[in-house]
Amino acid sequence: MRAKFVLSEAATGLWRNVTMTIAMIITTAISLALLGAGGLLYVQIQETKDLLRNKVEVMVFLKDDASPQDKKALEEKFRDDSLVRDFEFESREQAHERFKELFKHSPDFVAGVSKQALPESYRVRLKNPGDYSALADEYKSEKGVSRVSSQQETVSQLFAMIDAIKNTTFIVAVMQAVAALLLMANTIQVAAYSRRREVSIMKLVGASNWYVRLPFVLEAAIAGLIGALLAWLGLVVAKVMLIDKALKPIFTSGLIPVIEWSDIMMTGPILAMVAIVVAGVTGWSTLRFYVKV
Repeated sequence: MRAKFVLSEAATGLWRNVTMTIAMIITTAISLALLGAGGLLYVQIQETKDLLRNKVEVMVFLKDDASPQDKKALEEKFRDDSLVRDFEFESREQAHERFKELFKHSPDFVAGVSKQALPESYRVRLKNPGDYSALADEYKSEKGVSRVSSQQETVSQLFAMIDAIKNTTFIVAVMQAVAALLLMANTIQVAAYSRRREVSIMKLVGASNWYVRLPFVLEAAIAGLIGALLAWLGLVVAKVMLIDKALKPIFTSGLIPVIEWSDIMMTGPILAMVAIVVAGVTGWSTLRFYVKV
């Protein structure tokens, strides 16, 4: 009977302040959706970094007058180098074919570059991509070497841009979360004030503080749970409309790991747990410190 009374009081409170309840649900949904998107983005950034690091190659470009002996000496040093996983020689012809493939949509540009303009090189893959600087310092002064370059600089710029997007998403999510917390607290205060007579009667007949506060805490928890459900549905829609359709070419390129349905499904319970805990703690704290209930 007591459980039924508590649940009915919570439902009555939600309906009685329906406008503020809807506002609280929407604010919570937006903040949790941003939080979930930020979490998924963070995981994908880490996986993308690991994937790209494994694909990063160091280019050791040769001088035009590099002799066969210079090349042989370099290859022997590569084989004995503890930093090098493997390497591959690229001739002018191979470099030119790669160049034509990369810029196949700009035929005029390709026509203006002859194979003689592209130097011979070694494509070196490292055991640890973070050792690029050490390898560059070791080989840049070797005989026959023109310069040492890496995709690390380009990849680092890409990571910096993605990290900025990730950080911005989390900042917005935190701001929305603060707004949701304040709205929850305000809604609970209004609900407690509107039912002050009922609360007074319950206190007079000996109801405990826990029993009096529980309906208000449940109101906040139920609103938070609904907001979490809406946030999860938003992520599902984003998966279908953006990841599986609009952004499909990016993920199918193999450069960025795709966000799987298992990731989306796992995010739902996490958002629900966060919503219930935060809403419950906010409701209890509000009643404990700001409302005489």
